[in-house]
Amino acid sequence: MGMSQYDVIIIGGGAAGLSAALVLSRARRKVLVVDAGAPRNATAAHMHGYLSRDGLPPGELLAVGRKEVQHYGGEIVDGLAGDSRTGFDVTLAGGQCLSARRVLVTTGLRDELPDIPGLRQRWARDVLHCPYCHGHEVRDRQLGVLGGTPGAVRYAHIVRQWTHDLVYFTPPATLTDAERTQLTVRAVGIVEGTVEQLVVDDDQLRGVLMSDGCVVPRDALFVPPTFVPTGHLLAAIGCDTDQDGWATTDPTGRTSVPGVWAAGNVVDPRAQVITAAGAGSAAAIALNADLVDDDVRIAVAGYEQES
Repeated sequence: MGMSQYDVIIIGGGAAGLSAALVLSRARRKVLVVDAGAPRNATAAHMHGYLSRDGLPPGELLAVGRKEVQHYGGEIVDGLAGDSRTGFDVTLAGGQCLSARRVLVTTGLRDELPDIPGLRQRWARDVLHCPYCHGHEVRDRQLGVLGGTPGAVRYAHIVRQWTHDLVYFTPPATLTDAERTQLTVRAVGIVEGTVEQLVVDDDQLRGVLMSDGCVVPRDALFVPPTFVPTGHLLAAIGCDTDQDGWATTDPTGRTSVPGVWAAGNVVDPRAQVITAAGAGSAAAIALNADLVDDDVRIAVAGYEQES
């Protein structure tokens, strides 16, 4: 590949990155997608709520997307991108240096889970985080919510939409009187104490073991995870972030660093797959317009030099 000059290098080949690559390659831009191959939803068997693709395994969406991008001449390489100090030189893990007029970062986020034995192993199977992705599949079953974090009570009320049998697990002395009343009037069971571990039998979640030895039978457990942006590249480039460490962008994905854009879960923790794809598309259209402005400026400067 040598020291190729691309119009846009996209770092991250998930829904946001591939969607942007599709729009840009169709706009006759020279595009490279660098993908580390570790999508956040890899453990999920099916993706839901994506119009026309409901129930599709996530890996299939990416495989189809890659083919579409390559069909229009977009290039995809597997590998990690190192720091892009200027935002325009991207170093691959193998040491190759590539340059681009613009960079789009779509590296996503990772879900940090509480340190409870059994949780990580059951992740995206019967330990779930997104009721919109998985609630329908476990509807009317015995569900639990692991509470105690800010916003967890509200999250439990949302999960309640899918079942009449919901238990809210929370450390002692964390509920306000108002929260306790809200849960009680909606028939949400409250279990106060320390969760010791999950009870799994025959590869199925059976219940939640409390530190007092009591087991609360449950079929699935919803856990509001802590979202951590995979945003080390954005930080290295020096993009402005909010108080929680998320890079800030304008509505089209433009960061505070000229020429650097970001889209999808790396800037929006609440984005579903379909939302991330939409954000990638919007960023691509804005990026192309920005490149056109650049093309006009360069052409005018060249013309004025000649005349």
